[in-house]
Amino acid sequence: MEDYFKYKLSNIPVVYEDDWLLIVDKPSGLLTIPTPKAEVRTLTSILNEEMDKRGGGFKLHPCHRLDRETSGLIIYAKGKSTQQKMMGLFHQQKVRKSYVAFVQGNPFRDEGEIKNRIGGENALTGYKVCQRKKDFSVVEVSPLTGRTNQIRIHFKQIGHPVVGDDKFAFRKDFALRSKHLCLQSKAISFPHPVSAKIISLDIPLSGYLCDFLRKHQ
Repeated sequence: MEDYFKYKLSNIPVVYEDDWLLIVDKPSGLLTIPTPKAEVRTLTSILNEEMDKRGGGFKLHPCHRLDRETSGLIIYAKGKSTQQKMMGLFHQQKVRKSYVAFVQGNPFRDEGEIKNRIGGENALTGYKVCQRKKDFSVVEVSPLTGRTNQIRIHFKQIGHPVVGDDKFAFRKDFALRSKHLCLQSKAISFPHPVSAKIISLDIPLSGYLCDFLRKHQ
């Protein structure tokens, strides 16, 4: 299971690296960047501390974000100019992301789209049910827009919140509990901002999610 990453930076698995990009597997429970509370220790601060020790001569800049509770793939640019190019790819919708979510209950449709607006803005999430368990479903999720907390909000809106979510759902309303949010950024594909070569990455299901599946059939 551990051969999917190249090496670790301060225990953060590095999945891909070249002269312009660094892509890591973010653990659950860690912020990408500080909130208005100005937290000192975030994924970005940890990675930049390690890069400083290596004498890289550049700063890492996140090209998108993951919620504190969400684990999985996140892209960092080595320098502002590369970050701007990557942000352009996101705005042009040339970056494809795929998540795995364990959602409460069983959605009525095997696949579909959720189009409810979020914060007054259009939001679109595609999904496909991969497995149906007794109390939850394993769903492949493709956010086609990038609203904050989009996946969590959309699945709450259709009555199937992500297992472990206590921000947009009340855990007491569901018999199935989880100490962590069961949501992982599992795969990503995009044209490289410099070479235009297609970069496609797909990491294994996290250890926590694998354990959860074994315990809840």
